[in-house]
Amino acid sequence: MVEWAVVLVVALVVALSVRAYVIQTYYIPSPSMTPTLQPGDRVLVDKLDGAIHPGDIVVFHDPPADVGGPPTLVKRVVGLPGQTISGTASHVYIDGRLLPEPWLPALKGVCATPSRAITPTRIAPDHYFVMGDCRGDSDDSRYWGTVPASDIVGKVDVIIWRHGHPWIHWF
Repeated sequence: MVEWAVVLVVALVVALSVRAYVIQTYYIPSPSMTPTLQPGDRVLVDKLDGAIHPGDIVVFHDPPADVGGPPTLVKRVVGLPGQTISGTASHVYIDGRLLPEPWLPALKGVCATPSRAITPTRIAPDHYFVMGDCRGDSDDSRYWGTVPASDIVGKVDVIIWRHGHPWIHWF
């Protein structure tokens, strides 16, 4: 019995440590990242990889300015610390140059409708400008500002569940 108790305790400690510090699953509650991520998708988030690049999809704690939002959000990084971001209803500019967005799928319906312009903003050190892929239906940094690096939980690496079934897609 003592051996079984030790094995169970060690397994529990390892499982909780992995979830707290390495990798965790998250549920996608809204259509703001459609068509890349869909409501109901479950994703794995890597908490160890600290290098964040444009195009990465990140999970972060809800900003205080997003009143009534879920406790965590999922968006795509489009601007890095120190860059100046601006944009029209359909184009994003970084330091005055059009941002190529090969990661952005062809948008349709409400996602393709013109969205809020981005007023020229210099991104503060240790902050990121994030946007949903469904540009016409996403509350993001255009509305509540940049996300501090300390609020980022991790990067989305893989979709593991879609439409109620196992489904694997790596990013």
